[in-house]
Amino acid sequence: MLESPHRHTRRKAYDKVFVAGPAAIARHKARLIDFDFEKLVVTGRPQLDVDFEPTLSESEQRTVMYAPTWEGENYDNNYTSVDVYGLSIARALMSTKDTRLIYKPHPRVADSRNVDVRQAHERICGLIERNRERGANHEYVPAGNILSMFDPIDALVTDISSVGLDFLYLCVDRPLILTDRRGDIRQLHEDAPVSSACQVVNQAGHGSLDTLLEAWIEDDEMADERLRARELYFGGLARGDSTERFYEQVSGLMAERQSKLPKPRAGVSR
Repeated sequence: MLESPHRHTRRKAYDKVFVAGPAAIARHKARLIDFDFEKLVVTGRPQLDVDFEPTLSESEQRTVMYAPTWEGENYDNNYTSVDVYGLSIARALMSTKDTRLIYKPHPRVADSRNVDVRQAHERICGLIERNRERGANHEYVPAGNILSMFDPIDALVTDISSVGLDFLYLCVDRPLILTDRRGDIRQLHEDAPVSSACQVVNQAGHGSLDTLLEAWIEDDEMADERLRARELYFGGLARGDSTERFYEQVSGLMAERQSKLPKPRAGVSR
């Protein structure tokens, strides 16, 4: 997920800054001057080590989740695909043989202030409902913890957001497909290096999604690249390692802080 320069500047106020991995360190170095980079401590993503109770039913069909983000607060942070590719992605996945679509948009998509986003979302929901009436088991999931929905997912289509990185951490063995609403793949790779490890939906292949998505998922030619991207973002930590690293770092900092406190004088009660 991209961060503004102002958020990086605030790091200077802290003695230590916990980051997920090498990619975060690179972002800080690209945006900050006069900063002690020894303050950055790699801890992975401990919040992803939690074992959530599964909330999606298993299926004998291949299950693909489309999880777009919302449009953000301004143009620079707008990475949603809903108004650009959303309906095409949904149609392509629902027309793919033996495939179940799980549509799990960001909660703010449904009441988006952007009319195009809101209307596209409503059309996707309508398409899912019509297919369900004909016996399909596609689902629109309006709420809930998306991390608890990853277990039965065979592939994820999403935008530039934290969802894709969470999936990369937890499910690196499964296809991850990203979108590029601006049609500038070079800039996308610069802004979000994970995109270099994924197939990307853009205007060039927009008209061929019916065949592209199926091929990308079945052939999964980016598996090795995803492994390298996971190393870049999370420093090679396996699931569970982040939590251990977090507790180790916190315990070490507490002990260090305690050692620097002034010793009580003899005969003086604390």
